Amino acid sequence: MRRSRSTFIGLVLLFGVSTGAFVRGQQPSGQAPTPYPLSPTIRNAGQGVTPAFEGWFFNKDGSQSLLIGYFNRNAKQELDIPIGPNNRIEPGGPDQGQPTHFLTGRQYGVFAVKVPKDFGTKQLTWTLVVNGQTNVIPMHLKADWVVEPYLDAGSQNTPPVLKFQPGGPVLTGPPAGSAASFSTAVTNPLALTTWVTDEGPKVNVAERPQAGRGRGTAARGTAGAPAVPTPPALSITWSMYRGPGTVKFDNAKPAIDKADGGRATTTATFSAPGDYILRVQANDQSGEGGGGFQCCWSNAHVAVSVKGGASTTSR
Repeated sequence: MRRSRSTFIGLVLLFGVSTGAFVRGQQPSGQAPTPYPLSPTIRNAGQGVTPAFEGWFFNKDGSQSLLIGYFNRNAKQELDIPIGPNNRIEPGGPDQGQPTHFLTGRQYGVFAVKVPKDFGTKQLTWTLVVNGQTNVIPMHLKADWVVEPYLDAGSQNTPPVLKFQPGGPVLTGPPAGSAASFSTAVTNPLALTTWVTDEGPKVNVAERPQAGRGRGTAARGTAGAPAVPTPPALSITWSMYRGPGTVKFDNAKPAIDKADGGRATTTATFSAPGDYILRVQANDQSGEGGGGFQCCWSNAHVAVSVKGGASTTSR
């Protein structure tokens, strides 16, 4: 069921049909379906941004949260959409923690909205208006939209573990609040250090050949079969989530030092004073968005207060 739903979402996002066009009791308010033959929906600039409801999940305390991403259809145009009429979640908004800076392409599970216990059959809608295009997505707790961002049922894989101190709190899965906070100045690059590790899948994983097994230059697996390729390495990516200016990272995908507990460091420089939120995402071999299953990756939000003077501290 998860794969079918994920495939449906992908087709909706790709072909320009607004999944939020029909909300009970309201007139259709989303982007109209593109007439056949389908016109290109991804261009360098000038296209819209489609919200993406990934599904909902149970938190570890038994409460429920909606998991949400987006698809920026512009290949080269990153967008800033302030909270307000053009970027609103209703009811209860317009601000429910959604991004105001939109990276290009498909971004999975960038934020989560915790809903009250009596949410029941209610819905939230996220509306984005950009480049003259309006897209609306409904978000709900329907039973067939449950996702499992903390555990892949098939492989028993779990998300990477993120820390901002060697012995600090453990962060996994979707973002929840602010994971860390810093202060700096526009003249000072801010050092951002994380420690990231990953257990990997626990079942349904082919045995890896040991050193020296087999003959010749190509390693062989069990019964002489070709060895299974090593999965992609664990990685982290930094990006801007909210802010009044721009953010430049020395390296948005810093190397991970496994010998130092998974330590990875980059620096961020801010163009203007104000309050920013950065997003750090850790991926394992399951890839972006967990390959459509919404597991297993970890997202965390970091608050940064940028002053006009020259100082850098963390708290």
